[in-house]
This record gives sequence, structure tokens and C-alpha cells, in this order.
Amino acid sequence: MLKRLSYTAAIFAAATAPAFAHLNPEEHGSMMAGLSHPLFGADHILAMVAVGIWASQIGGRALWAVPAAFVGTMAIGFALAVAGIDLPFVEPAILASVIGLGLLVAAAVRLPVAASAAVVAAFALFHGHAHGGELGTAGALQFGIGFVIATAGLHLAGLGLGLALNRVGPVVARLVGVATVFGGAAIAFG
Repeated sequence: MLKRLSYTAAIFAAATAPAFAHLNPEEHGSMMAGLSHPLFGADHILAMVAVGIWASQIGGRALWAVPAAFVGTMAIGFALAVAGIDLPFVEPAILASVIGLGLLVAAAVRLPVAASAAVVAAFALFHGHAHGGELGTAGALQFGIGFVIATAGLHLAGLGLGLALNRVGPVVARLVGVATVFGGAAIAFG
């Protein structure tokens, strides 16, 4: 099952176009810009909420470890970009994260917590790098704090949604994963 999911995610990643959900550099630099930015891009909302839902499907330590791995690694990606260290395929990786996380939720994949944290961390590196790459150094700290807080909030919303959906029945959460995959595909091909 994981092999099929990996192939599917790779195919979608190879066919993606930039998300274009990111702001212009002159609009960055404040904490409010950082707080609001993740709330205005469909790619951000879909990926961040999917992280929380997937963590709720796994349960246990994943409830905090998976979102924490995302937020921590996203901050590292941000710092790398601000320092001028480039990463390849940033926009395709972000779109692949939306589709990949949607697939993980749709299939209710249960990996060990460390492996789940590593998966989201790989995606998070690119999300953070995109933010830092657009920003430059002006206002980096304030913006970074804001988008870390907003991202953590979206993860919490996903956790709450996932826990509520798990009570209703696991099929509903899986359908949200399917909708996330379609949302990612719409961004990629729209």
C-alpha cells in the first residue's frame, strides 16, 4: 500500500506547477503577515490541516510528535532560505505535500511515530524554505514567529477535526483525505 502511495505521490509531484500561493517580498516582514499568510493559501491550509488529521488517525504520541516535527523542520527550512541556502523543487514539493498528506489521510496509513514525523518533516522543510526564500532578511524573525504560530494553529485545527471525525467514523476522515488530494490536484493543474 505504501509503495502505491509513493508512486502516486511521485507522479503528481512530477506533474505539478508552482502553487503561486505565496506573497510578494514587500508584503512580508511583520508578525501579522506571518500569522495571516498560512490562512490565505489553499496549499497551506490543506497540508497543515491534513498533518493534524493524520496525527489524529495514528494517535498516541503522534498527536504531538507529528505536528511538532512539521513545525520544527519548517522553521529550519525557513532559516536555510534566509541564510541563502537553496533547495531544489520547492514549489513542486509543496504541492506534492498536499497530495501526499491527503493520500496518507485517505488511506489512514499507520506508520511508526518516528517514520510519520520524518515524512511530515521532509514536506515541512520545503514549506519553510518557500517562506524564507520569498522574504529575504527584512523582518525575518517577526514573520517567522507569526507563520510558526499560524501553522501550529492549523495543525491544532486538523487534530481537533480529526479527533471529532474519528468519533463519527474513520470513513469520514478518509473522505476528507480524498478531498485534500483533489484539492491538491486542482491547485497543481488549475
